[in-house]
Amino acid sequence: MNRRLLSWLDVGCRLLFVVRFWPLAISKPGQPITSNQQPTTLQRFALMNLALTNLLLAFATLPASAQIGGLNTYEFLNLSPSARVSALGGNLITVRDDDANLALANPSLLNESMHQQLAFSHSFHVAGISHGYASYAHHFSKAGLTGHAGVQYISYGTFDQTDELGNKLGTFKAAEYAINIGASKQVYDRLALGANLKAITSQLEGYSSLGLAADLAGVYFDTARNFTATVVFRSIGTQLTAYQDGNPESLPFEIQLGVSKRLRYLPFRFSIVYRHFNRWNILYDDPNAEPSTLFFGEVDTERSRSSIWFDNFFRHFVFNGEFLFGKKDNLRLRFGYNHFMRKELSVDNFGSLAGFSFGAGIKVNRFRIDYGYSAFHLGGGLNHFGVSTNLQEFKR
Repeated sequence: MNRRLLSWLDVGCRLLFVVRFWPLAISKPGQPITSNQQPTTLQRFALMNLALTNLLLAFATLPASAQIGGLNTYEFLNLSPSARVSALGGNLITVRDDDANLALANPSLLNESMHQQLAFSHSFHVAGISHGYASYAHHFSKAGLTGHAGVQYISYGTFDQTDELGNKLGTFKAAEYAINIGASKQVYDRLALGANLKAITSQLEGYSSLGLAADLAGVYFDTARNFTATVVFRSIGTQLTAYQDGNPESLPFEIQLGVSKRLRYLPFRFSIVYRHFNRWNILYDDPNAEPSTLFFGEVDTERSRSSIWFDNFFRHFVFNGEFLFGKKDNLRLRFGYNHFMRKELSVDNFGSLAGFSFGAGIKVNRFRIDYGYSAFHLGGGLNHFGVSTNLQEFKR
């Protein structure tokens, strides 16, 4: 058994311990919990420290590697599923409300308020590339489960097919799809667990591939304090058939952590997401990079070790905020910042909004309409539109 597999087995065992005993550690004296005996205050403190220690040690020995670009297949799985998410930096795993789109990235967010929620979104990328997601959520009261199903797709457009001399032979298309089903269950008063299963198909001209992936997640939510914390294991899986025989490729597996807080006296909620928890170094060492010009014309010829460390550290983070106006939050204004995207897509010595995003959402009658814009590059950005509704509202 190799060292990498042993590391992941250790991670799994420690996380099972955390999931089992964390609710006991954080429960209040006298609060109903699934246990035959209420722990004392000292026992709670010991359990909390032991759970946190196991959570930290679980990832302390994980193998680390450098840049992530071009390492995996099915990268479209990481694209934003909705206009709302696009406006919030491309990642929102921390908000537990009635938005069924959020379950694609974090299945533990599925809850009863999503019952009969139907949603569709479509984005327009540069160069004629388009991407979208359609989903439906349903709550099964007898089983205490909330499930969802959806289809994620991306079309890369039409390409010219040529021979080695550049003579046009025809055209071809390229597209990828993922059929997703998932469910979540609230296992304690403030803890829910969820899982997604995805069947993936990819067709790139004459090359095709099939894959299977799963997402595992847990969310802790405190409705009294409007606080949420979550951990997500995304894209655990494998290729069933590769594009070329004998050349299997890995999926974009990733561990994400996140927290969210809605302020008490201001209609504002912020979220912080930490991506690639399983991989420390996500810098790209560009051999063709040119020295960048700083303020007052000074040229930055060499970066210090501390500068490199902080750059890599903040590339893991996505920051976003959402203003919620109205009695039922019918008007929402959003913004986000993704440092990784900014550093990867910025052009040296040229100012741009790469990495920044913004958008809005409004509810009109029975429909919620959302728009999100992500600035990718000087050459253009992403426009994302979405519409959702709850079928229950048509029965009233």
